Amino acid sequence: MFYEDLSEYDYQDEDAFVDRESGFRALWYRPAYTRLNVGWLEAGRPYPTGTVPTVFLEKLKAVQEVQWMNVCLGVHECGLCPEGEAPEGNGEVRIPGGPGLAYAAPFLITHYIAVHGYRPPQAFVDAVLAVDLDAWASARWPDVPFPWVPDDAERMLE
Repeated sequence: MFYEDLSEYDYQDEDAFVDRESGFRALWYRPAYTRLNVGWLEAGRPYPTGTVPTVFLEKLKAVQEVQWMNVCLGVHECGLCPEGEAPEGNGEVRIPGGPGLAYAAPFLITHYIAVHGYRPPQAFVDAVLAVDLDAWASARWPDVPFPWVPDDAERMLE
């Protein structure tokens, strides 16, 4: 699935977080913020390449360890890898940007960066580096590792 970097995300109307510890508890809501696509790559489509700071990639991987977002039942294989060698992903990551803005990336984004040399927009790099990882990692249900979940989010408790 391909989307231009920084185009408006419209794949799903709602954002949903799943509790990684239980795998069953979840919350979902219609975002009040604008979501911009980052890192939705597809074979045959050009994408920006270049190096990124190691600290950025490590922090993005750490975010993915604590945030389980829009997880689907099926999986998406990396279309840039040779068949049979492609890793799979089945979710997304949300990174808060400026006021009223969040970046929406596929879970395979760290693979795209590390293996295929994808260079995300600088605004996304800066936003990842600004994440308070300690606060996100310490979030426990019913809190989730993302700051803009509305109070009226629907919750499935188990």
